[in-house]
Amino acid sequence: MSGHVYAIGIGSNRPLRARLGPPAIVEAAFEALDVAPLRLVARSPVIASRPIGPSARTYANAAALVAAPLEPLAMLDMLQAIERRFHRRRQRRWGARTLDLDLLLWSGGAVRHKRLTIPHAALAQRDFVLRPLRAIAPHWRDPRSGRSIAQLAARLSRPKPVDRKGRAL
Repeated sequence: MSGHVYAIGIGSNRPLRARLGPPAIVEAAFEALDVAPLRLVARSPVIASRPIGPSARTYANAAALVAAPLEPLAMLDMLQAIERRFHRRRQRRWGARTLDLDLLLWSGGAVRHKRLTIPHAALAQRDFVLRPLRAIAPHWRDPRSGRSIAQLAARLSRPKPVDRKGRAL
């Protein structure tokens, strides 16, 4: 297959039905990312993480490398169609969701469009994205900083200096 390779962030913190909770939804997302014209190249372990924002539900997070003959905006449309099949509703920022698929990186470098920014704007600040991605693509470089995924992840886990009251400097 000619085309591109995409790094996709996968997250879920809302069950689809009683027997399909967030970890199972992430597993089903891996399957959905391996249906033509998409081909799953690598998948990370599924990890649990605390939510950002108002949602109180724990997330199941993972990452995947997917080969596709699609350009980035077409790939975004494909990922959003998969999210809709899992009944994703875009109501409030950082709210609970059945499935969230984020384009993190792509083999073509950077994209800046009103609908899409690659690399993902918050890639370097999110451990729940970098940890799974490091498991499958530790040497992939962020085109903005030039740092590898392993380097970005290490920067997040390094102790930060604090003042006498324990506040980050």
